[in-house]
Amino acid sequence: MTPAIDVDHIVKQFGTFTAVKGITFSVAQGEIFGLLGPNGAGKSTLIRMLTTLLPPTSGAARVNGYDVVRQADDVRRSIGVIPQALTSDLELSVEENLIIFAKLYGVPSAKRKRLIDELLKAVELSEWRSAPVKNLSGGMRRRVEIARGLVHEPRIFFLDEPTTGLDPVSRSAVWEMLRSIKAARDLTVLLTTHYMDEADKLCDRIAIVDHGELKALDSPLRLKMSVPDKNTLEVSFNNTTPAWNERLKALPFVDTVSGDGAIVRIHTSNGPATTRALLDVASEAGVGVGALSVQSTTLDAVVQADALTVRRRRAGCTGRSARDESRCAAHPSGVLASAASHWVSIRASAARASASSVSCRSSPSSRRWPAARTDRHGGRPCARASKKAARSFSGKPRRTAFRTTAT
Repeated sequence: MTPAIDVDHIVKQFGTFTAVKGITFSVAQGEIFGLLGPNGAGKSTLIRMLTTLLPPTSGAARVNGYDVVRQADDVRRSIGVIPQALTSDLELSVEENLIIFAKLYGVPSAKRKRLIDELLKAVELSEWRSAPVKNLSGGMRRRVEIARGLVHEPRIFFLDEPTTGLDPVSRSAVWEMLRSIKAARDLTVLLTTHYMDEADKLCDRIAIVDHGELKALDSPLRLKMSVPDKNTLEVSFNNTTPAWNERLKALPFVDTVSGDGAIVRIHTSNGPATTRALLDVASEAGVGVGALSVQSTTLDAVVQADALTVRRRRAGCTGRSARDESRCAAHPSGVLASAASHWVSIRASAARASASSVSCRSSPSSRRWPAARTDRHGGRPCARASKKAARSFSGKPRRTAFRTTAT
């Protein structure tokens, strides 16, 4: 069977900086495929290439059988994309947002109405179809985004951190909704996330990317089994004997024991062996076991292990700092770091300034961005002044008042 997504030694360079370094993988039809990695690992760049927003420097990728460079239009008709940012029009209703996207994709009128009805029912927003999006909660807005991405019946669904910013209840609701929609529509799903429990529960296979390279690729269970890690036993006992914790410390493979005797937490390097020995000792001593749970290796440990390997290879140039420095030096987005640093210096200046008022006038020869004026006066503008300054930058010069405030 032809893979839904086939990536072959794909590379993306920005000047001298290589964001994606020859990654190769394939995603089977009907699979939920997770893409994990720290910020700056190259995940977003990879997805932008697969969704035809960035041309690869070298290598190839095919989505639904179409080449992402030579057959970009066919790829776009085959995919639905849900970005991390919420992009629905806040002033339009839920239904109006879906109608606009259906029209943009050329969905016929009769089919459009049926699809919108089905999707609103699937995401449980039928009773909110006429409500303005701005009146919805974050979880409901995310469901609008998902319905909107499916309105043209794509075969492959790209989800970029679909539950970021949602509370645990809303996250669980989105998971269940994605599972049911995927099963009903026979979708292939590629998602990125920073929630390891989300990837563990949703994904059939997971790829871990760091510094533009593919570090690991397998099922969540096999990835966790590949990393030796400590197990934690949490046990509650009935009728414990004196010095019970000391007996527990003598169990095989036990590192530490904490707790008050009735409820203890045991850290061990071999969960199964320690559990068997624990039950035997409790039975011999006549101590009842009320409850027992074993916490095994998580995907967090897998990702951290890969990151540690990368740091050791870099010989003193560690993870995030090295990544950020290289990106700021060679990637166009490095200007954002400079802007962030500039804003920090502005806030520091404002903290030292007194709560006095400073005003300035904008003229055709000296119009600047609000940040530049703020830095000059050692303070920061109030919200209303910022809006006026933004308007005056491209329109008629107008008097703008700025206020210095301590933060």
